[in-house]
Amino acid sequence: MDATRDNEQALQGTAHGTAHGTAHGYIKARDKELLQNRLKRIEGQVRGVQRMVDDEAYCVEVLTQIASVVSALEKVGTILLKDHVEHCVRESIEKGEDADEKIEELTAAVERFLRV
Repeated sequence: MDATRDNEQALQGTAHGTAHGTAHGYIKARDKELLQNRLKRIEGQVRGVQRMVDDEAYCVEVLTQIASVVSALEKVGTILLKDHVEHCVRESIEKGEDADEKIEELTAAVERFLRV
């Protein structure tokens, strides 16, 4: 339960752009609600996996549910990346402000997301 709260706080901190002490994050209002709903659903899926382990469910069934959770988290990440490109990166390039830095930041984020 604490890990879930920590993850939510980390996501909220990132959404508000607290990295490096500056406000530069942005999540579209409609996407924020979508992300929150998806994360709540994922939280429920994780609790279901915990119950399956407690109940000693068949390993393949547990692994199938874990794959579902991973897939759902990847979708959340995809939405966040899209918002980042459409707002933060585009804005920096249009304003000519730190465009190279934003591109490097985006590249690093994509590499982390893809586990490259």
